[in-house]
Amino acid sequence: MMLESIRIKMQKFNSLKSIPAYLPIVNIDTDMIIPKQFLKTIKRTGLGKNLFFEMRYDDNGNEIKDFVLNQNPFSKSKILIAGKNFGCGSSREHAPWALLDFGITCVISSSFADIFYSNCFKNGILPIILDDEKIKELSEYANRKEEISIDLSEEKIIYGNSEVNFKIDSFKKKCLLEGLDDIALSLKRSDKIQTFENDLKGRKPWIFND
Repeated sequence: MMLESIRIKMQKFNSLKSIPAYLPIVNIDTDMIIPKQFLKTIKRTGLGKNLFFEMRYDDNGNEIKDFVLNQNPFSKSKILIAGKNFGCGSSREHAPWALLDFGITCVISSSFADIFYSNCFKNGILPIILDDEKIKELSEYANRKEEISIDLSEEKIIYGNSEVNFKIDSFKKKCLLEGLDDIALSLKRSDKIQTFENDLKGRKPWIFND
């Protein structure tokens, strides 16, 4: 199918190891993640350079050295630890696109906005909800620039000699493990869709006339 040949396939998510970047700000909304002036594109690539634009760059477009994602090794982090209510505000799907294009494939917070949380799974990002005490423990690994590991199959985070379990809806987990976005889920039913179309064409051919 043409749709299958031109779309960008969602990457499978199984395990991940990275030094986390810690952004201890609450109520980070989607306009902070990717400001509205960058929403003109429908491409999922190229948005990473504008992630957290107003916090990463000064008025002259120069990087603000104090911002965590402008510092090594956090500029290469695949895991972001953030404050509560992450992804609030408008429902723009460009927000997870920008995170993913930057290289972040897991966001850990004590709470997420519902639509952003759902959009993460549709784009191959794992959002993990932990209590504030565990968030504080993991932030110490960011401060020490030490790696943590995430195992989606086992639903656990391993850090040092400790580990913590997290909960993920079984269907959302399956989609991440198998790299299934909404289009891939539809394509799994392509035979049934084709059968339905053929049946409808036989019963109501005028619907398909140009």
